[in-house]
Order: sequence, then C-alpha cells, then structure tokens
Amino acid sequence: MDLAHLDGVVTTREAWRVRLQAMQDVGLGYVTLGQPLSTLPGGERQRLKLANELEAAAKVFVLDEPTTGLRMHDIDRLVGLLDRMVDAGSTVIVIEHNLEVIARADWIVDLGPGAGRDGGSVVFEGTPAQLVEHPTSLTGRHFALWVGGAPQAGAAS
Repeated sequence: MDLAHLDGVVTTREAWRVRLQAMQDVGLGYVTLGQPLSTLPGGERQRLKLANELEAAAKVFVLDEPTTGLRMHDIDRLVGLLDRMVDAGSTVIVIEHNLEVIARADWIVDLGPGAGRDGGSVVFEGTPAQLVEHPTSLTGRHFALWVGGAPQAGAAS
C-alpha cells in the first residue's frame, strides 16, 4: 500500500468517525448503518439532518419540536449540543413545547394567545425568568408552575 492510498484511508476513516460521533451527539447512536430513512420518524430525520450540518461553519438552524420522542437523557444531550452550536457562532431557533428546553433558552418568543386561528400574535418576548412573571402568557403560566412559582394574578385561565 503506498502512502497516497493510506492517506485516503485515514481521511475516510476520520470522516466516518466524525459523522458517527455527530449521530451520537444528536442522540441517534442506536440507528444502524444502512437503515432506510423511511423507518425514521420526523424528529429523528430532523436530528439526522442536524448531525450532517454540525461540522459546517456558523449557520442559522430552525428546529421544529426536536425533542419529540426523546427521553430526558437524550433531551439533555440535544440541548447541550444546541448550546455548543451557539457557542460556535450559529443561530439556533427552536420551536418547542418542552418546558425543560424552554428553561434553557437564551430568548423566548411566545406566540398565541391560543393555537391555530387563535394564535399568531407575539404574546411575550424575553428571558425564561421574565416569562415566569408574564401575566397573560399561557406558556408563562405553565412554565411558572413547572419551576415552582405561582401563576400571576390576572393571568388568563
């Protein structure tokens, strides 16, 4: 084997290692090589796409409910990964209802006041600490209960 061939093997091996580690990082370490994409639910396909982009330069990522179907351990791993992406210069926008993820956000934009036709307006914008104190945000009311606070007086029921 000549050196040029060995260099290609090492490069390929390292590329595979990086890709497989990225799959571990997004909580997909259990997926088998060669597994058809059609066997993966939407949330897993979304995380697979995220794993594919991890080594890219700073970008903007928009994730829709990335924690769907994840256990708490995997949610912690995913949020840690999102934090690393932000630290590396990327912008990460997450549409999420999981209160653990909301608690770890830098900035929250709460849309509502309801769902579907009853929503679409910005009800709140700020930090998780400010959300707990917001008097009319339905998300804020649930978040306050989750963190152990009491709902604000005058909050919509």
